[in-house]
Amino acid sequence: MPIDTVSTTPGKTVGPRLYLHITAAMALDARWADDWAHAEHLAGVQRDQHYNLIRMDADGRQIALLHYPDFFDEPFPALRESWLVHLDSQLVSYRSYADSLNPPILHRKELLLAADHPRRAEYAALTATAEALGLFDHPTRIGYQRQWLALVREKGYRIAGHALLPLGNEDAEYADTADTACHADWQAARHLTALVRDNFSAPIQSLARYGLLDGRFSLFDYGCGRGDDLRGLRENGLNAAGWDPYYAPEQTLQAADIVNLGFVINVIEDRDARLEALTRAWSLAERLLVVAVMLANPHDPRGQPFRDGVRTQRGTFQKYYTAAEIQAFLHTTLDQEPIPVAPGVLYVFRDADLEQHFLLNRYRSRRSPLRSALPRHERPPRTRSSPIPRPPRDRLAERYAAYRQPLEQLWNQCLRLGRYPDSSEVHDAAPLLAGFGTLGKALRFVESRQNPADLARARAARSADLEVYFALAHFERRRPYTHLDPGLQRDIKAFFGDYASAQAIAQQRLFQIADTAALAAACQTATQQGLGWLEEGRSLQVHVSLVEQLPALLRIYIGCATVLYGDYRNADLVKIHLNSGKISLLRFDDFSHQPLPRLLERVKIKLREQHIDLFQYGERYEPPFLYHKSRYINEEFPHYPEQLAFEAALDSLGLFDLSGYGPPPAVLRDTLQRQRWCVDGFTLRRANTLPDLDEPCGAYFSYRHLIECGATQARTGLANRPQQADSYNALLDLALQILDPVIDYFGMIRLTYGFCSAPLARQIAGRIDPKRDQHAAHECNRHGQPICARLGAAVDFIIDDENMREVAQWIVAHTPFDRLYFYGDDLPIHVSFGPQHDRQIVWMKPAANGRLVPRVMSHSDFLAGA
Repeated sequence: MPIDTVSTTPGKTVGPRLYLHITAAMALDARWADDWAHAEHLAGVQRDQHYNLIRMDADGRQIALLHYPDFFDEPFPALRESWLVHLDSQLVSYRSYADSLNPPILHRKELLLAADHPRRAEYAALTATAEALGLFDHPTRIGYQRQWLALVREKGYRIAGHALLPLGNEDAEYADTADTACHADWQAARHLTALVRDNFSAPIQSLARYGLLDGRFSLFDYGCGRGDDLRGLRENGLNAAGWDPYYAPEQTLQAADIVNLGFVINVIEDRDARLEALTRAWSLAERLLVVAVMLANPHDPRGQPFRDGVRTQRGTFQKYYTAAEIQAFLHTTLDQEPIPVAPGVLYVFRDADLEQHFLLNRYRSRRSPLRSALPRHERPPRTRSSPIPRPPRDRLAERYAAYRQPLEQLWNQCLRLGRYPDSSEVHDAAPLLAGFGTLGKALRFVESRQNPADLARARAARSADLEVYFALAHFERRRPYTHLDPGLQRDIKAFFGDYASAQAIAQQRLFQIADTAALAAACQTATQQGLGWLEEGRSLQVHVSLVEQLPALLRIYIGCATVLYGDYRNADLVKIHLNSGKISLLRFDDFSHQPLPRLLERVKIKLREQHIDLFQYGERYEPPFLYHKSRYINEEFPHYPEQLAFEAALDSLGLFDLSGYGPPPAVLRDTLQRQRWCVDGFTLRRANTLPDLDEPCGAYFSYRHLIECGATQARTGLANRPQQADSYNALLDLALQILDPVIDYFGMIRLTYGFCSAPLARQIAGRIDPKRDQHAAHECNRHGQPICARLGAAVDFIIDDENMREVAQWIVAHTPFDRLYFYGDDLPIHVSFGPQHDRQIVWMKPAANGRLVPRVMSHSDFLAGA
């Protein structure tokens, strides 16, 4: 049932949706209560136990059951989970925000409660303060916790209980801590190195991404070219040297921890010389050799065939490798198993311990168990006028406070490992041994003061990471290590019991990737956690920043693709095909900072055939837009609220079918331009330019038709040009929303009065009211204020051989008009379209003295002809 049937109940209206707390919703109409109970039944939940808020859409056919566990205690409570129930289809969509760093939050919560609720005044006072501070002036910044807390700090305030207190100098530490708690882990997943990456080559960027350029290792660039990478590495304080046969032949070949052989062997036309370069670089690598080559693109062949490569237009040689070919070449030549880490970039380890650490960290989820432990807002200070009773002494709390820093470090290490750490894994255990005697006692003490569920989640996450690691090692057919890293040995004992059990579980997981039902279930779990967009029975598409949070089975599935291709993080989106054994990696132009990023490259990895297809856009094929980008990211992604607002604005225009792949870029641009809309960052705004008068204004008129019409304009010949871009926008909206539909139904109309500038208004004899009639559109007076505060635009028109009462009645019934003035069956009508959307009807009826008297009428009376 529609929302307006319950308009007398409390509730907060946001657009077409009504929000209510369940305590206030109990008084709803009985018919609606039946729908509510039906939604509960479909979702399998109970009010108060599983949820405490309800949201009803305007048509009453969708009901959301929302759980805000801290509704009464937190000033701006965070959403924990939601069930969206579609009553007609009886489908239920579930979403959990329990693990989100940036959940949706609630404002103005007093509106959700009954008028007599005892805490309503307290909540209303907080809302009034927030309004006075201008915190609600930017709607796109208030809906999610991270943006909201940042906005509060920008205004110079902090949240204390149900109060907003100004930040002073003593609050600097508080502000920094709050910011770190909300942001650190979220950013760490995307910015894993301090190196400036933009000017580095792909192999050097990969080393930075995996933390191998943190100063621990020396690096030698074999074939350093002009030395761009070397200069950048040295500027970052790293120990780096290089040699090149052409640009730096005087430099000495020297051994290093890491040797980079970047895009060298692919430019050597002689196979023996190629082998020599590879083996010499390998001999210099004490711990790791990085090899980078150009990959073949069968859809874009370049150059003339020459030996096993091509001769380019510049007279150089290029050997384009397939992914399988370069892996086989490295394995055969070096007798080591290479690891693809990026397209055309492979690692070959000499140091087995470093290889183990690399693989363990590569497959480890970076989803910190600490992310759910966001600090609660502090309680407001007590006033000095009320005596504070002395609480009983808490010796355990005092002991915890005395050793807070080492205890929290110990607990964080437990969460990182998912188990109790060994003494060798505890940094600076001396304070703990001094305070508790043994590490075991310190562990038991700190666990008693923490939430045991945190350690349980960390244990499950670490176990899943290890399953991924062992499953992918099995898929790569890696030779077993003769020596296991001590930390890995402790992991195996803690999580699996022994090495054989770990291998058996991993093998079982690996076989599961062929089980489409298991994959579908894992994809469903992912979407319930806000990870990606699921096309039921077909695919899951997710941003690469969320892959590490996916269920283990999906990470194994994607990991198998990286064995063939390299690191998926070089793309923006990962598409998991559920039935065909494929993974697609999609790379876009500036994905993070564009509301409509354009597809540049699509890589399809066929796991069953062990084959890779590469498709590039730009020269032969126009890069398409990605519509509804928000589906593939979540609330933790940069600009997420702005992205949602942009998509809602684009959808509301009703100009495009955005299902499927959506319109081609040229169609989108041309249509927006005709409708005088433009994309400005993450904002869809009206055009601010003045069009040519002969440009189309709707389907049947030009701007000139609506501007140069009427007897006075024809008599005076005044230019009558609008000076404000918004006046043209308003005329276009009037044509699209009112005039075009009327012409489509009745046939062509005859305009008798259109836009009226101030000079034209001064020439019109008789009574006109420019401050009210909307003929001035958005034009301004000499003080810079709108001539007509109602804004919008208006015209008068008549349709020859039509009863204008019938025309006016049709407009009332079928269009979103603002104001309509009816003068008689055979006289022109006045109609406007504007932002107020008043839908007011005025019948100008003649009085006994012949003067017209306005009579405001209801829609029902006017349609009935009263």
